[in-house]
Amino acid sequence: MSDQTPDLSDRTPERPAGLPAATVFDALGVEYERAFAGSAAHHASLDRLLERLAPGSRVLDVGSGTGVPTARRLAAAGHRVVGVDVSPVMTALAARQVPEADFRCGDVRELPLVDGEFDAVCVYFSLLQLARGEQRELLGRLARAVRPGGRLAVATVPVDAAEVSVVFMGQPVVVSSFGEEEFVSVVAGAGFAVEERQSVLFTPDHRMGEPEPHLFLDGRRP
Repeated sequence: MSDQTPDLSDRTPERPAGLPAATVFDALGVEYERAFAGSAAHHASLDRLLERLAPGSRVLDVGSGTGVPTARRLAAAGHRVVGVDVSPVMTALAARQVPEADFRCGDVRELPLVDGEFDAVCVYFSLLQLARGEQRELLGRLARAVRPGGRLAVATVPVDAAEVSVVFMGQPVVVSSFGEEEFVSVVAGAGFAVEERQSVLFTPDHRMGEPEPHLFLDGRRP
């Protein structure tokens, strides 16, 4: 799925079934990009990653969305980007907007990964519709897919929530997350050394946008 940041304060007392991620982001399409692509903290995270990547690095963008801003900035800097997203609409938009990158439509949990095949992996807000156990498992797989010394850029909404129903940009979804310190521990436990963190409050550029906490971590596979 795409870089995603639901308002975890919008809870319902009884949890209805949330829509699948592909359905949500097919419906949102470029509207999601307009709401979130201007995040200064997201661009700052990309700046830090770009400073540390060797020329022509191979980067996996998990939840690549419309390709903007992550894949576009990485590809423009000459890196080889592989994007994966569960939304066919988002994947098609990304392929048009960032033709230099390789975008694949599918569930990252089912993506075959080879140990050490990437120099870096980006996971911007694409864990939130996975259960907590699935987040831990996926981060562990991603750590193994990054070469020793390779980089991680990851972001989430740092709120203690396990399978909570929310309405995100008008779409009913079920999300899970961790508080800030626990998420740092989860990333470290997956096999990444966390080197930097940035916490901000961000308001999406959207008619339904409300301020929400964002946490960005920079990591390295030892």
